[in-house]
Amino acid sequence: MTKRQTLALLACALASATLPAAHAQAPAASWPSKPIRWVVPFPPGGAMDAIARTLGEKAGKTLGQPFVIENKPGAGGNIGADFVAKQPGDGYTLMITSIGMATNKPLYGKLSYDPIKDFAPVSLLAVVPNVLVTNATQPDVKTAKDVIAAARKAPGKLTYASAGNGTSIHLAGEVFTSLAQVDMLHVPYKGSGPAVSDLLGGQVNYMFDSITSARPHIESGKLRALGLTTAKRSKSLPNVPTLAEAGLPGYEVSPWFAVFMPAATPKDIVAKVNTALLEAMKDPDVVKRFETIGAEPVGSAPEEMAQHLARESERWTKLIQERGIKLD
Repeated sequence: MTKRQTLALLACALASATLPAAHAQAPAASWPSKPIRWVVPFPPGGAMDAIARTLGEKAGKTLGQPFVIENKPGAGGNIGADFVAKQPGDGYTLMITSIGMATNKPLYGKLSYDPIKDFAPVSLLAVVPNVLVTNATQPDVKTAKDVIAAARKAPGKLTYASAGNGTSIHLAGEVFTSLAQVDMLHVPYKGSGPAVSDLLGGQVNYMFDSITSARPHIESGKLRALGLTTAKRSKSLPNVPTLAEAGLPGYEVSPWFAVFMPAATPKDIVAKVNTALLEAMKDPDVVKRFETIGAEPVGSAPEEMAQHLARESERWTKLIQERGIKLD
C-alpha cells in the first residue's frame, strides 16, 4: 500500500468516526420542528395545570413551536411520570411535576420508574406555600404557639386535616408535629374542598392546606391563617408569618413545581427549554398568573434542579420512613 493510499484510508476512517457525533447533534440544531408535548400528571384546573398552560403559551412563542398540554393524572403523579420516563429523548416531551418526585418513591415503595435516573431536570419553576389554618370562630387559637400549647394539654385528641395521605400538605403536618413534639391525629380527605367544609363545620380542629385553596377562605374571614410552611413570607398573604416566625424555629416545608424531560434528552435541548421557560417567567402576564394562584417564581439551571431533587429526596425519604407513612 502506497503512502497516498494509507493517508486516504485514514481520512475515510476519521470522517466515518465523526458521523455519529454529527448525527447526534443534528436533531438539537434543528429542534424544535414540531409541537412539543407537555405532560401534566394531575387533572386540569389545579395550580400545576395553570402554571404549565401559562408558561407553555409564552415559551412556545419563544421556541417557535407550541406546547400541547396533555393531562395524565393518577396515582399521585406516577402515571404521568411513568409515561414521560418511557418517551424517547428527542426533546418533544416534557413534564411539569411537584415535590412528589422526591416523596413518591419512599411513599409507594416500588415505582415503575426512577425519579433520579430516568429524567433530565430542566428547571425549578415555583414554590407554592402551604398554610396552617383553623376556623376563625375559635377564640383561643390565634397563633401556632396556641396550637402547640393546646396539643400538649390534650395529647392525641386534637385533629388536623389534609387533602390526602402523602401529599405535601400531609407531610407539612408531620413535620409540624415532629418538630413541636406533639401528638395530633391526622385526618386525610380526598381533596381540600371536603376538608375545608369539615373544618368550617367543626369536625376537625386544624388544617394544612395550599395557599391556592385556602386564601379565598382566609380573605373572607372564615379561616384564620396561623402560619406559612415556607422559609419566607408570601406576597399573597404578606401579613401571615411563617411557622418558624410564629413559634416553631427551624420549620420549613416548601412545596415546589419543576420541569423534567426524559433522561436521554440532549443537554443542548434541555438548555433551550430552560432558557425559554426562564424568559417566560419574566413576562408580566405570567407573573400576574403566578400571583393569582399564590405561586412564588423561582427558576434555576438544570444542574441546580438536579441538586435540589437530590436534597429533597434525602430529606423526605428519611421523614417518611421515620413516620411510617405508606401508600398503596
